[in-house]
Amino acid sequence: MLFLLCSTTVFAVAKEKKTSLSNRDSSKTIIIAEAACGECQFKMPGSGCDLAVRIEGVSYFVDGTDIDAHGDAHENDGFCNAIRTVNVQGIVKNGRFAATYFQLQPTKPAGKMLEEK
Repeated sequence: MLFLLCSTTVFAVAKEKKTSLSNRDSSKTIIIAEAACGECQFKMPGSGCDLAVRIEGVSYFVDGTDIDAHGDAHENDGFCNAIRTVNVQGIVKNGRFAATYFQLQPTKPAGKMLEEK
């Protein structure tokens, strides 16, 4: 029983490390891109909900992280319902974006306006 619990925990931690991509490489350029569900928001061909980025107007499905690693895709600000700004690092390879770093930008609070003083 203990072995099963430990192996499940190790697998979960390994998957989180693989999909969160929070280790930025300071020697590489950060790309500011749009991210969303490729099928729901970018109208890319496919079935299901898959993470995609749009860089300079071109959309690519993402390898290295997935849509579920960044919150609930079906929330109001989730990838299936909103296009979000992200900072990424990686390369386009075989028509897909191979991400090595993927960081969501915070969303702006709705309905709040700052008054000038």
